[in-house]
Amino acid sequence: MPESSKTALTKSARAGLHPLARYLGIRLGLTVLLMFGVTLVTFTLTNLVPADPVQAALGEQAAADPAIVAQFRENAGLDKPLPVQYVTYVTNLLHGDLGTSQQTRGAVADELGRAFPATAELALTAIVISIVIGVGLGMWAALKRRTITDQMIRVVSLIGISVPSFWLALVVYFVFFSQLHWFPGSGRLSPAAIPPPTVTGLFTVDSLLAGQVDTFLDAVAHLILPASVLALYTIGLLTRFARSAILEVLDLDFVRAARAKGLPGRVVVTRYVLRGALVPIITVLGVAFGSLLSGTVLVEKVYSWHGLGEYAYSAATKLDLPAIMGVGLVVGFVYIGLNFLVDVLYGFIDPRVRVA
Repeated sequence: MPESSKTALTKSARAGLHPLARYLGIRLGLTVLLMFGVTLVTFTLTNLVPADPVQAALGEQAAADPAIVAQFRENAGLDKPLPVQYVTYVTNLLHGDLGTSQQTRGAVADELGRAFPATAELALTAIVISIVIGVGLGMWAALKRRTITDQMIRVVSLIGISVPSFWLALVVYFVFFSQLHWFPGSGRLSPAAIPPPTVTGLFTVDSLLAGQVDTFLDAVAHLILPASVLALYTIGLLTRFARSAILEVLDLDFVRAARAKGLPGRVVVTRYVLRGALVPIITVLGVAFGSLLSGTVLVEKVYSWHGLGEYAYSAATKLDLPAIMGVGLVVGFVYIGLNFLVDVLYGFIDPRVRVA
């Protein structure tokens, strides 16, 4: 190859990489600023709670002794001005210290580290179910638009969005566990099952890594009911968004051109239509996954799923401020991280984003 051609290719490659790198750099900077904002909002809202955390932690009898109250406030740093408390809070965060739970006296970071994998496993299972069923139904409805199939799928999606998760969790628990005995009712594993060695905290993954097939099957069986309950709303949401996005792409010129070339319908749908509709679908997926992580409180309570939702419920009822702030930070950081991931995927999927 001539030297001039090599130089032209190198310049072209650099020109193609530069916009994407700049795009990712801007998004990363905004992500850091948003994380700082999350710490400020979490700290402010937690300190605006009208109840007294000292009384919640010590009880009425202990809180009645001024000496004990003063000692507790000094140990917890509550006797200092709020700006000083916030600076101390952020400094501790940078060192991985989320504080000490006022109820369990354990490190909040360690407790969240044990609770988060359970919720992540539940949310990941629910989002996989949602993607397979929701996107599939949305595509089917779009390809069968203005037919009875389209109308039925739209009704099903509306039902999925409208049914309250906590009510559905109780109904599903009563029918499929209490009455039919098809699935296990509560917990992540049966009492007789041997928990796998902790690697990721996800029982399904850790059991496969340890070669415990029976434990893996037991963990999957326990996941089905709560994950299906959580997935129903996301399925309805994805179905409607996928249908709208695919319908919009079906009417574009490049799809008509692909059909005019005589390409098979399956190729047109998978290579052209679905890829063109991915941007709005991925946007909904990012928001939906964050909602699943933060919205599992009642479902986890019904199924005794010892995850982030149940931990947040316990912290809120006992007014455990460090634990509440820790949960708020985790949920906020997850949302921000998912949004950053979605922005990165935009840059790879849609060339217009890189160019812009």
